Amino acid sequence: MRPYVFINVAASLDGKISDETRKQLKISCAEDLKIVDELRANSDAIMVGIGTVLADDPRLTVKSAELRAMRVGQGKSPNPVRVIVDSKCRVPLDARVLNDEAKTIVAVSKSANREKMKMVAEVAEVAVFGGRKVDLKLLLEYLYKTGIRKVMVEGGGTLISSLISEKLVDEMRIYYAPMFIGGSSSPTICDGRSEIVGCSIERIKKIGGGFAVHVKFNP
Repeated sequence: MRPYVFINVAASLDGKISDETRKQLKISCAEDLKIVDELRANSDAIMVGIGTVLADDPRLTVKSAELRAMRVGQGKSPNPVRVIVDSKCRVPLDARVLNDEAKTIVAVSKSANREKMKMVAEVAEVAVFGGRKVDLKLLLEYLYKTGIRKVMVEGGGTLISSLISEKLVDEMRIYYAPMFIGGSSSPTICDGRSEIVGCSIERIKKIGGGFAVHVKFNP
């Protein structure tokens, strides 16, 4: 058994999620950011890859005080659990995902540096899944066993590609902003190896100056 997994990502019309510097860009509009905060508030966990942590230093928390209060009223913690897929345990010790705003699980592989794992374990849960890289199926099964039923994935392209290719995704929401980024080395929505995976488009909705596409994947 595994949690329900849905991906949320914002991209340019040419499918880029950043430029060639791989630094965070303002792609979502205000209306989309509000929706994203609501999606976070209604999730049990938020998952990202180590590339996102290194590039953006995100907090991965619910921004709205009202939504945090709603979660507390439901008997939950103010913020979802943060899950970092980090095979080599490269997460910086001063990264914001390691602060005390929410519980954090750093998923590593057996190839991770043991000394670094010990240091990270002082401020977060460190769990090993797989040999050279994190076994995503085992990670999701572990999350399910801990009571997590809904996981929101926020990137980056390599993690998204791996989850899709391993058929571990149920739903995906892509917000397309009215812009083109370009760049042959700019990261894209799905940045892994070339593999065709079918899905069904459930709905398309205009949001601000852009639009969101909701897709579902076959079991």
